[in-house]
Amino acid sequence: MDICKRVKNLPPSGIRSFFDLVLGMKDVISLGVGEPDFVTPWGIRESAIYAIEEGYTSYTSNKGMSELRKDISKYLERKYSLKYDPEDEILITVGVSEGYDLSMRALVDPGDKVIVPEPYYVAYGPIVSLCGGKPVYLRTGPSDGFKLDPDKLLEACDKKTRAVVLNYPNNPTGASYTRQHLRKIAEVVRKKDLIMISDETYCDLTYDFDHVAFPTLKGMKERTIYLNGFSKAFAMTGWRIGYACGPRKAIQAMTKVHQHTMLCASIISQMAAREALKSGEKDMRQMVREYRRRRQFVISRLCEMGLTCHKPEGAFYAFPSVNSSGLSSMEFAEKLLKKEKVAVVPGTAFGPSGEGHVRMCYASSFENLKEAMKRIERFLA
Repeated sequence: MDICKRVKNLPPSGIRSFFDLVLGMKDVISLGVGEPDFVTPWGIRESAIYAIEEGYTSYTSNKGMSELRKDISKYLERKYSLKYDPEDEILITVGVSEGYDLSMRALVDPGDKVIVPEPYYVAYGPIVSLCGGKPVYLRTGPSDGFKLDPDKLLEACDKKTRAVVLNYPNNPTGASYTRQHLRKIAEVVRKKDLIMISDETYCDLTYDFDHVAFPTLKGMKERTIYLNGFSKAFAMTGWRIGYACGPRKAIQAMTKVHQHTMLCASIISQMAAREALKSGEKDMRQMVREYRRRRQFVISRLCEMGLTCHKPEGAFYAFPSVNSSGLSSMEFAEKLLKKEKVAVVPGTAFGPSGEGHVRMCYASSFENLKEAMKRIERFLA
């Protein structure tokens, strides 16, 4: 059976390819998968159990439960003074990943260009390609704090440029943006008549300054697809629940694609998400405090070992340089795994500009992190 060219030419996920090596190995400390080590807070879990007991086992509206859309609308207004009509400007998705896929399929025509800053979350470029679009990668690095330069963004745009993807705090670097920086990016978006796809799934995990939602910037709400979800802040990765907000026309288009693929997100997950917004903030803040403590520890230890590391302003990843080891990022990750049984992700999984770096997820227990740092130090000795 022949496979279509778009899929045949699609590279496998660099994260998953590497972690195939981990399967079957014993006593491995994994700093690889970007997933909280906390379980979903009990109140949220209990609400889902209760929903099942009450017989909530059906489909919902394709757009998602109206109650949840109203909750999200109120949440965004309370948090950012950001107003979206729950009726037709909010769509409940199966995780942020589906929201991103829907935005590309609804807005990108074959031949359109989409600008993706590097290093980037592994799915961004391939999804653009699957839609027949052309991803245009813009490199960032330690010298610019792994942040998109507005001048370079302007230079990269041409008549075929349709959209730009921004993910902040960023996976894998942890870089985030001040309001001043975002305003400069917004100026380019306006000048070049672009659509902003803003993935802010790590927004609650911002440590050094207040997070600024992109659509709150002047003139950006009507140009932005705002993506968020419950996986990271509320430790709900397995529930696969997210949401997309944007102009009515765009959300309606995304909903059409969603109708023909997912139909709707799980009603159990939607009930749990309602509870997360209602009562989950206290637990979330405790988790964020712990991530902040771990960040400080990991960055300090890496620097002690001579692995220079940009201080992540958010998310739960460190992205240290491994150039001092004399190894490529893949060699470093493979040898560290074999010799010391610590799993990290080669930076090249996030694009060529990730070479010379590895991603370490510090959403692991403090004890695991202490042992992992000890093993990495021994590996480098």
